[in-house]
Amino acid sequence: MEYVKLQVGCFVILSYLAFIYIRECHMYKQKLRKSFFDELLLFGIVSVVFDGITAYMVNQDALVNTLLNRVMHLFFLLGLDSAIFFICLYMIWVTGAYPKRTIGRLILYVPYIVNVFFVVMDIGALEYLEGEYTRYSMGPPAYTCFAMAAIYIIICFVTFFKRWHYIETHKRSGVFTCLTVMGIVTAVQMCYPETLITSLALTVAILGIYLNLEDPAIKKLSRFHSDAVTSFADLIENRDDSTGGHIKRTSTYVEMIAAKLCENRVYASVLTKDYIENLKKAAPMHDIGKISVPDSILQKPGKLTDEEFEIMKNHAKNGEEIIRKTFRKLGNEEYRTMARLVAKHHHEKWNGRGYPDGLKEEEIPLCARIMAVADVFDAVSAKRCYRDAMPLDKCFSIIEEGRGTDFDPQIVDAFLSMREEIIRVHAELSQEDS
Repeated sequence: MEYVKLQVGCFVILSYLAFIYIRECHMYKQKLRKSFFDELLLFGIVSVVFDGITAYMVNQDALVNTLLNRVMHLFFLLGLDSAIFFICLYMIWVTGAYPKRTIGRLILYVPYIVNVFFVVMDIGALEYLEGEYTRYSMGPPAYTCFAMAAIYIIICFVTFFKRWHYIETHKRSGVFTCLTVMGIVTAVQMCYPETLITSLALTVAILGIYLNLEDPAIKKLSRFHSDAVTSFADLIENRDDSTGGHIKRTSTYVEMIAAKLCENRVYASVLTKDYIENLKKAAPMHDIGKISVPDSILQKPGKLTDEEFEIMKNHAKNGEEIIRKTFRKLGNEEYRTMARLVAKHHHEKWNGRGYPDGLKEEEIPLCARIMAVADVFDAVSAKRCYRDAMPLDKCFSIIEEGRGTDFDPQIVDAFLSMREEIIRVHAELSQEDS
């Protein structure tokens, strides 16, 4: 056991982590295989198991069949290759950089595929060397494995530094620490192969990813908060005889627009992971100020008078004030600020003729400019107490006609480029609402 104490410890940690992860996924009704973390956890455990077996066998080669020893080493190296590969894939996926085109994925997979081929073909060339404290295996299969590990660890760091803004602020230091520990431990293993600490690198990386990004309990808490906010917004929305469908649809449109802008590299410096997450959570609160509007105005079946419209317009300022007072102890100042900006400014217009402050162009917060397009499109495409829903072609025309006058031109372009997707989402969510 003296040669495998580290591997046994890592196996216990990863096995317990797998147990907790599966239990919490079941408890919080989260489906498995929604990201690369499931495969990463599986191959991490497999690699640690065979790392322990080979660490023992290489020091007991007189008692172990040579063929069996090489087969166990093959499984260990393939498990290690796969675990490091999936760490890289996970890092790319979680930052939104996973290639959409087949050629991009092929390029990403090539080092892994080539390495697997050479490890399998050269496993017979594996050598067993005598170290100061323990024996260890080296040779062409180990060298190619080290080379692949170095390539994918470098890709992980490049991805982190190029796309760090796609990771929430409070998670960045944890992710960076895990990557750094994995890189240092792997470098030590390469320089001093006798140390046999490969399992430590995998365990730290997987544990860090779980705690920072994959804990189902934390995800459930975040969803609970979002559901509570949405339910509160639904209650307010129902006062004008509409339903929660408006909340769901506008929130979905907002997320789609933000994602498309990111894809097009428009406002990329602003649309960080934090910003988009906060925008998704703030979108349902955009009309919270309607709680201050009398039912006689909010539910009026005909056109509002000038005096009534002035009262209706106050919902923007009132919404900002309600959020300022109600959410002052929330703890997430960035979210609270965005919710206030969305509520107050989603009726501003690109040409400065909106309300309440008459802001124009980029004076209007980006979150409110995105919300404006989503809100107007859904408002005209849904049935209201004072009119029927307009045909979708007409709704898209209204958005297009407002380009450069009512709405930010780049946001309109992003929205219109998703026409088919918007139509599909509108149909699906409208059907749920009926």
